[in-house]
Amino acid sequence: MRTLLFTLMSVVSTLAMAATVYKWVDDDGVTHYSDQPHEHAQKVELKAPQTYSAPKTPAFPAQRPDAGGAAPRPGPLYRACTISEPANDQMFMNTSTVTAGVSVEPAVRPGDQVIVTLDGQRVPGVPADGGQFTISPVDRGTHSLQLVVQDGGGKSLCQSPPVTFHVHQPSLLNPQNPVQLPRH
Repeated sequence: MRTLLFTLMSVVSTLAMAATVYKWVDDDGVTHYSDQPHEHAQKVELKAPQTYSAPKTPAFPAQRPDAGGAAPRPGPLYRACTISEPANDQMFMNTSTVTAGVSVEPAVRPGDQVIVTLDGQRVPGVPADGGQFTISPVDRGTHSLQLVVQDGGGKSLCQSPPVTFHVHQPSLLNPQNPVQLPRH
């Protein structure tokens, strides 16, 4: 049904570009559209297609004056964005929380924001200027952590390389389980 509807819409939109469109219903009750007249066909009046033109966006974001009304100071670019912890390929055993730390040099400028992602999803509770924080819950498995500093418009100013870490949790099905639970 969807395919038929899509095909019909495509035909009608294509025919809308033509000068005249005809519609008729055959003996089986199927509706047909064409740019050629057929027996018992009716002329269909089509409105002009609706279109939208997006406004032009400036190549560079507009400069915002700071609170004092002066032009913003250019400031140095960020020299480093690093994840200080966990270490790359670090393993965490029997836990569902991971302590992470990030640093940005020089300090984060007003209007910029520190964003940390875990497996591509934004981590809540990250301090605005970096530092240490706890990620919880973290499921068992291999995870990737990355830091990005963005300006107020969402443009990436500095990005750390991803850090991979692993969370291992015991399984009751594993006979070499380091945490032997009593069996009933």
